Amino acid sequence: MANRARDNADEPADFETAIAECGFGLFNVFILCSAVPCLTAMVFSASALSYVMPSAECDLDLSIVDKGMLHAVTYAGMIISAVPWGFIADTIGRRPVLISGGWLDGFFVLCASLSQNTAQLMAFKFFDGLIICGPFAVVVSYLAEFHGKKHRPYIMLFVGLCVSIGSMILPLLSYVLLPVPILFTVSSMKFRTWQVFLAVSSAPSLLSGFLHIFLPESPKFLMSQGNYKKALDSLQRIYKLNKRKSKESYPIKHLTDPTPDRSDDIDGTGRPSTLQERFSRAKSKFIDGFKQLKPMFSSPYLAISLQVYCLHFCQIMCVNSVRLWLPQIFATMNAMDTLGANDTSMCAVLEHNANAKSMDEEEKRVECALVGRRSLVMGFQDLSWNWSGRFSDHFSLNEIPSGLESHTDLYFVKTSLVTMMVSAVYLTMMGICATTIIGMSVVIFPTLMRTMVLLLIMTFGRLGSVSGNMLLPVFMQLSCLAPFLWLCSLMSIAFLFSLFLKVDDEQSLN
Repeated sequence: MANRARDNADEPADFETAIAECGFGLFNVFILCSAVPCLTAMVFSASALSYVMPSAECDLDLSIVDKGMLHAVTYAGMIISAVPWGFIADTIGRRPVLISGGWLDGFFVLCASLSQNTAQLMAFKFFDGLIICGPFAVVVSYLAEFHGKKHRPYIMLFVGLCVSIGSMILPLLSYVLLPVPILFTVSSMKFRTWQVFLAVSSAPSLLSGFLHIFLPESPKFLMSQGNYKKALDSLQRIYKLNKRKSKESYPIKHLTDPTPDRSDDIDGTGRPSTLQERFSRAKSKFIDGFKQLKPMFSSPYLAISLQVYCLHFCQIMCVNSVRLWLPQIFATMNAMDTLGANDTSMCAVLEHNANAKSMDEEEKRVECALVGRRSLVMGFQDLSWNWSGRFSDHFSLNEIPSGLESHTDLYFVKTSLVTMMVSAVYLTMMGICATTIIGMSVVIFPTLMRTMVLLLIMTFGRLGSVSGNMLLPVFMQLSCLAPFLWLCSLMSIAFLFSLFLKVDDEQSLN
């Protein structure tokens, strides 16, 4: 391919040929390293409050409903911003989203660490979710658009690995920081251990925004915008770093793409585009995007998509209703055991969390000190959740009964060790199911609607997270059995949906 490109240097080359000429080298290593903090930041945003909640409730006097709301607000921000971020990334570019999104998210996480009451913490975590949704969604496309066919299949594996690493780093940080007694005052503001932990968790977002300053815009995006001059310059930079040669020696001199060349207008070497023209192009793209939704509301895709949305909604509601509350449950179990409680069953723990808004000083001290120890266990469970997707091809949605059985077993456990073992099995089984849904959807839906469908699937999953974390405290206050019956009902509904979802996973992509 390289020799052919050099022999025909004056002929335009498509993106795949151009990126293949750049090879794989130092630039690719740098862009992969730059993606790690961005992917890690998403894990931190979604899960950090799970680890600090038992400590924060000691200082903010949180009720069980407050805890559910705090878990839900981050996902609420993600839901609201999903489509706008996608539009911005496809209109303005990937690089600006990664830079500005990283800095903004780090800023709001730092603001959350300065919170002195529940309302402030809730507001800043909402903005955290609102912002982090953009960089996380864009970074996957950004990585894929800098790699050719040979290396692109490994991008999703790399993304899964980074998310798993983030899932391990977060509990390790909590294990190190949260048991350490920290208290200092600045003016009238008090800062404690959990606030320091949140401040440290802003580092991946800030680092991501900083590292992407040194990276070029995606050449594929620039070509789709008709800006071939900047696309060629971006490819030459990659070639220079990977091949250790001058930019001028890059064998491809012209690029081709279905989009007409508008380099002169964009770069200002010709007549620059007016504000009205840029707005008109953005409006046209926005309308075209909605036109792509039309087939989703017709047969056969309407029925299939509704099944997939409902199935994923139920799955993620069950998973995150349990996963995000497990650190709190572990901390309560250990505190009750340390204080000599006779009954440390799941029912006793739920009753304790539901009815004991304020505890005596000794119980508060023990719970706040012990939360970090069990949080490390949660990291291994998150690891099983993320890596379960690597093996989803060997399973099917009928793993849901196994998850249902594991969830039912949680009702009968009496020790934190058994709780950890049963919940790990439950999270792994449900992780396989959720990942299988994503993989199946890629095959089921055609290219023009595939991205939007995947975006909507993730949105319904986040809606499930919000709903689950708002409803679970209500059921916990009703009785011990109520939350288990509710979650078992949801999983049974998911199982019924899976029975009617038939797909040939060996079919060609549409």
